[in-house]
Amino acid sequence: MIYPAERILLLDIGSGTQDVLYALADQNPSNWPKFVLPAPARRVDARIRELTRQGRDIHLCGTNMGGGFVRALKDHLATGFAASAHPDAAFALADDLGLVTTMGVRLSETAPRGHAPVQLADYDPGFWEAFLGAAGLPLPEMVAACAQDHGFHPGKSNREGRFALWRRFLTEANGRIEALVYAAPPEELTRLAVLQRAIGGGPVADSGPAAVLGVLSVPRIEELSREQGICVVNVGNSHTIAFLVLDGRVYGVYEQHTGLLDGRALWDDLARFKACRLSFAEVFEAKGHGCMTLDAPSRAAGFAPTFVIGPRRDLLRGFEAEFPHPGGDMMVAGCLGLLKGIAGHGG
Repeated sequence: MIYPAERILLLDIGSGTQDVLYALADQNPSNWPKFVLPAPARRVDARIRELTRQGRDIHLCGTNMGGGFVRALKDHLATGFAASAHPDAAFALADDLGLVTTMGVRLSETAPRGHAPVQLADYDPGFWEAFLGAAGLPLPEMVAACAQDHGFHPGKSNREGRFALWRRFLTEANGRIEALVYAAPPEELTRLAVLQRAIGGGPVADSGPAAVLGVLSVPRIEELSREQGICVVNVGNSHTIAFLVLDGRVYGVYEQHTGLLDGRALWDDLARFKACRLSFAEVFEAKGHGCMTLDAPSRAAGFAPTFVIGPRRDLLRGFEAEFPHPGGDMMVAGCLGLLKGIAGHGG
């Protein structure tokens, strides 16, 4: 593959970890540095809890980011200590700032007297400069990142709005694989927009589809997908997403909340999804995001081969599925998906 830079830092920013792959053109991919680090939200969580123990009021500053620290904030407020937030940082709590104030968080452009600052950001250039320097690695020429983004959908629920983006992908973008990695994210994806500015304008993606795309970086699986349809499933901690893929195009998307599924229920959903017999309404009424399929050529052959990744992939152990390890390590599937999307865009 041809990439647009000699050194590309690839980040998959989750709620528990951020998984990192550093693509270096002068090295064999098997020697590329990779790291599994605590997610930025975990660091924010720890900072809030430490300030709570100290009996300090807090002020959230910085930018929109993943909201994995919200439980720590609620615990802080429950103890009777105050919390304020700069409006930019408050978007990490909710896209509707009215909801932020109902949580008991005061909006303020500046830190109220006595409030200790808590910096919010999915990407901190200073951290990466120090980290890579300590590892003896040069700074990147490009940064690409993925993170989960429900998006901001005024007048719609997050579930409805998120699946509207999938409909647009299948119809307007014709399900092209490379369209899953954004040179410019849709305006609804507010977290990804902030993240893209922070990384210097590099490509961004939602983490679920990036991981699915990473499965197609396995040459054997991609080759099979050129010959017949396959089903690729990412069973994440919060969301399960599945794609029907044939010859570089997605013919169907399914998304449900993982906590609402057991192995049998998920496998039954996937069987009907692959047969194009599962409706959007059924998934949505079961509290999921939805399901949509397009007419596929006969050579799709029912999208029978099923490949499963993700931290909750064991839900499908014992079923007729394969569990690949893209790049030899499932943790970097999202990073490899970013890289594949970048190559598909031609840089």
